[in-house]
Amino acid sequence: MPHRALITGVSGFAGGFLAEHLLAAGDSVLGWAPDGLWTDSSPPSIRGRVPLIAWDLGRAEELPASVRQEVERFAPDVIYHLAAVSTPRECGEEQPTQAAVAVNVGGTRRVLDLANALPSRPRVLVVSSNHVYARVDRNSPRVDEDAPLAPRTAYGRTKLAAEEEVRRAVRRHGCNALIARSFQHTGPRQQAPVMLVDWAKQFAQGGSGPVQVHTCDAHLDLCDVRDVVRAYRLLAEHGEPGEVYNVGSGVSRRSGDILDAMRRLADRQRPVDEIHPGFKQEPIADVTRLVLATGWSAAIPLEQTIADTLEWWQRRVRGSGFRVQDGAATNS
Repeated sequence: MPHRALITGVSGFAGGFLAEHLLAAGDSVLGWAPDGLWTDSSPPSIRGRVPLIAWDLGRAEELPASVRQEVERFAPDVIYHLAAVSTPRECGEEQPTQAAVAVNVGGTRRVLDLANALPSRPRVLVVSSNHVYARVDRNSPRVDEDAPLAPRTAYGRTKLAAEEEVRRAVRRHGCNALIARSFQHTGPRQQAPVMLVDWAKQFAQGGSGPVQVHTCDAHLDLCDVRDVVRAYRLLAEHGEPGEVYNVGSGVSRRSGDILDAMRRLADRQRPVDEIHPGFKQEPIADVTRLVLATGWSAAIPLEQTIADTLEWWQRRVRGSGFRVQDGAATNS
């Protein structure tokens, strides 16, 4: 059935794809961005159909009355809370920055407080991260939602604290909220400094110099963002209040194999420079709980994700006039 959905972080990477998916499903969408503005990568398909409201979740001030009235008029029955500070530069390496705590933890609390205060009493899907899990063993990397939690990064620590805000709101106020623990997801339009995006950008810029990679022996769970946002909507419809759900492919991928697939599409002859060679094991999602609750499964092959991401960066580089000649970057 159609929903009335409010998305925090709608101008971000996953937020844009979620808005597209919800609109295609017949939902009405209201977007929430810190400055009330779209980014340059926000797709035209949502700019004219999703009204934006501005509220900086990192600021402790009360929600402006005009914004609250607009949300009340819209009367969402679902809030998708995606807004977060995630990059190490903004979030911190091991200990979170004040900005990260304010947005990721305080912002989550403010979204839950708003949901509790709205007459429509919407369901709230809070997006967390696989970074909350403890280090895994290379021989048993698969984790379900009851696996040990011991985040090693600043981002993971703020996400675990945000999860506690959800549990507190459910326990104390009966908030209709649930948690999606997302594993790494990627695809076209992503601009964050993450593995596949960094490689696609380097290949798209051309040149004969080596493509720099951290390691070809990292093992991770990588999913297409378009599959991930499908899972979010299904969880909003079928998930249990207070429950946690892993959202990932459930498949262990080796970074070197992913790189080889991109080289076959872009440039087989480009050399590779491993900056930090060595084995690295990331958690792999056990998605049994998600599948049982929703029937979801990943539908987009990794090869398509790689091809679509590379093509998006090739078009972006061509549009900017950026190219590399003899190892030197130039703008035409």
